[in-house]
Amino acid sequence: MADEAKAKGNAAFSAGRFEEAIQHFSDAISLAPTNHVLYSNRSAAYASLHRYSEALTDAQKTVELKPDWAKGYSRLGAAHVGLGNVEAAVSAYEKGLEYDPANEGLKSGLSDAKAAAARAKPSGASPFGQIFSGPDVWSKLAADPTTRGYLQQPDFMKMMREVQKNPNMINMYLQDQRMMNVLGVLLNVKMRAGGDDMEREMGAPEAEAESTKRSAEPEKKAPEPEPEPEPMEVTDEEKSAKEKKAEAQKEKEKGNAAYKKKDFETAIAHYTKAMELDDEDISYITNRAAVYLEMGKYDECIKDCDKAVERGRELRSDFKMIARALTRKGTALVKLAKTSKDFDIAIETFQKALTEHRNPDTLKKLNDAERAKKELEQQEYFDPKIADEEREKGNEFFKQMKYPEAIKHYTEALKRNPKDPKVYSNRAACYTKLGALPEGLKDAEKCIELDPTFTKGYTRKGAVQFFMKEYEKALQTYQEGLKHDPNNQELQDGVRRCVEQINKASRGDLTPEELQERQAKAMQDPEIQGILTDPIMRQVLVDFQENPSAAQKHLKNPQVMHKIQKLVNAGIVQMK
Repeated sequence: MADEAKAKGNAAFSAGRFEEAIQHFSDAISLAPTNHVLYSNRSAAYASLHRYSEALTDAQKTVELKPDWAKGYSRLGAAHVGLGNVEAAVSAYEKGLEYDPANEGLKSGLSDAKAAAARAKPSGASPFGQIFSGPDVWSKLAADPTTRGYLQQPDFMKMMREVQKNPNMINMYLQDQRMMNVLGVLLNVKMRAGGDDMEREMGAPEAEAESTKRSAEPEKKAPEPEPEPEPMEVTDEEKSAKEKKAEAQKEKEKGNAAYKKKDFETAIAHYTKAMELDDEDISYITNRAAVYLEMGKYDECIKDCDKAVERGRELRSDFKMIARALTRKGTALVKLAKTSKDFDIAIETFQKALTEHRNPDTLKKLNDAERAKKELEQQEYFDPKIADEEREKGNEFFKQMKYPEAIKHYTEALKRNPKDPKVYSNRAACYTKLGALPEGLKDAEKCIELDPTFTKGYTRKGAVQFFMKEYEKALQTYQEGLKHDPNNQELQDGVRRCVEQINKASRGDLTPEELQERQAKAMQDPEIQGILTDPIMRQVLVDFQENPSAAQKHLKNPQVMHKIQKLVNAGIVQMK
């Protein structure tokens, strides 16, 4: 019975009926509560509905039930990305790759998460973070009649504590009108609600003086000198061993000097001599391996690295030294690689090195090796003729409205020929039909990247953005496409639809539900956040309410006018 419910859930998911899929998966879980696959599938359905908190809970349960199953970490990473926790997402994807290093989904997810982390601010914090951490947050909320009653509501207090702990979580609660009201109070902004005549009230930010006092630390008395220890007696054997170690170090220094001069044979002779004098320091072996690597004697390099690792484990050497030997071995293996399969052992070696010590250089070498393997695989797999055949199969399934099957063939076509923009356009259409809008947007953007003159790419991208209710972005996309084909009817219709939606906000024609949804979405836009937290723009908005003559001057500034129009389109303010 659980399998039957699971099958129904999979069918509903493939058809884009995610709510129905969740219900079927939940039924299956009630029958088989220890089946990790069911939690994984339900997590994917929650994520498709942007219910990332529930998706995270199910992903965590998946990993708990099956810690060595790579897909569980893929679900975990996707949920963290949806919640804006990109660092946690990176950790999840990396953990999954430890179990399945060749998993393309995990690699792609890791790449996207790292890119998101790189785009974030250095602090990684939401622009609204400071207003929730201020000393007068609670007093402001208690003083305002709109928010005073919230302080008696346990769920509201829990929500506030979570946002204070992690400001990035604010995006989860923007659909809650209470959070919108809190933002209004803390920003001195009165958010416009459906039917209100007063759209915005801005108060000049209060100046807060901060002063810090440092008390002088009492001077510490200098410690009294300790008596020197009595010299230890050294046996002749210990004295000899010490002398050999010192001599080995001198040989190493001579080897280093020869290596810098690119006198490789001399360097090898000195490192070998050092190894004979002292077999308890594996740096002599790894240094000789480096010389062999520089000389192109990769097999000898690999032998020395294996010897260094084996001896290092016997001696319990510093894990950084063992990691260095493994990294050097991986580099030699990459040099020897002729086919994509040859990269497997090199990638595995780099991964082992990272388990010993997470070194940025090793991580870069691992990423380079994985990239080289993928490129070589594509070259080995490249076949435009088969790609065209797969694309035609995908087209047939698309006509039959069998979108998951169509995606399968389009994906195979891209593996055979990754430079065909038409296939990306077709697959974007499939993703859009299934409600997988982020995937559809990604394919549409890739289509435009490959051929900026291919107008179908712009219609695909604009349609996805329109369904995501990002009307301004969709309008820009359609207009960009019209530059290449001014008479394209599909693009012109797209422009008309976007303008209609944008004008609804300007005229105040939105229903209260539409207004709240648009405001919540807008508050997740970094540009909107920047405008509302900009002291200059806050003063501009105050002038619009209290000083009409100054407001007229502001309207002459095109940058200010653009920002005001952005707020109007987002439903935050209304011009009258």
